[in-house]
Amino acid sequence: MLKKDKLGIIRKFYPNAFTTIDTVNRVIDYVEDQLNLEPTKIMLADSICSDDVNSIQYPIRSHEFLGPFKMGGLDGFPFTGLTGMAAFASHVPDEGAVFIYYGPHIGISKEGVLGEIHRFGQKQNTGCCGAASSALGKLLNNAIEPGNITEMDYQMNTIEQILYKHREHIINAKSQLHEATEIIYQAIDKRIQELVALTHFNCRYIIIMGAVLINSDTDIGSFSSARRFDILNVKENTREDLLSLFSV
Repeated sequence: MLKKDKLGIIRKFYPNAFTTIDTVNRVIDYVEDQLNLEPTKIMLADSICSDDVNSIQYPIRSHEFLGPFKMGGLDGFPFTGLTGMAAFASHVPDEGAVFIYYGPHIGISKEGVLGEIHRFGQKQNTGCCGAASSALGKLLNNAIEPGNITEMDYQMNTIEQILYKHREHIINAKSQLHEATEIIYQAIDKRIQELVALTHFNCRYIIIMGAVLINSDTDIGSFSSARRFDILNVKENTREDLLSLFSV
């Protein structure tokens, strides 16, 4: 299938989506051309779901960066917290940069079905993101207990509580899973901004990219729908919004 045909499927739900390969290429082009940095001077940290499909569909060129340092648990929430952020901040080259890529993920099959994909070696499509779909199912069945976060299922319970806080909005949405994914993105984005603000960085730049990561069938690949692309100049204490670099 041609790339334009693949994008045609994905952009019905996410109009500004690019392939993850093209997304990484745009980031690398920017840091080389505008920040005058080689990828080997940049520490990549990602806060994306621990689902194996994200490792399988991880863009090869992203390995030009240092890392990645893995911050995310179920559906990309940065469960490593302040300790994790401080850890990789201390690993960055002094005159280099941090690149933080984060967000929830969602599946779209080649048939255009939201919330599922065909995984390698399986006969049937399966859910993606399974954690978000499960939390949504519990929400719709009034099975989430407010404030209930257990030691045995801490990450899942956290996702459930994020959705529970916005239950009326989700229930009334045209596409409940799409809306739930957007709400999880907002929660992740809020936490990442808090963690960055509380962390000391010795490098020159902090590159922050928030997105919805979109998985598809094995033969289709993955995509990224950008929500934020900010460049923080640590030395000059400035912040620039460059999300327009990822507009269609």
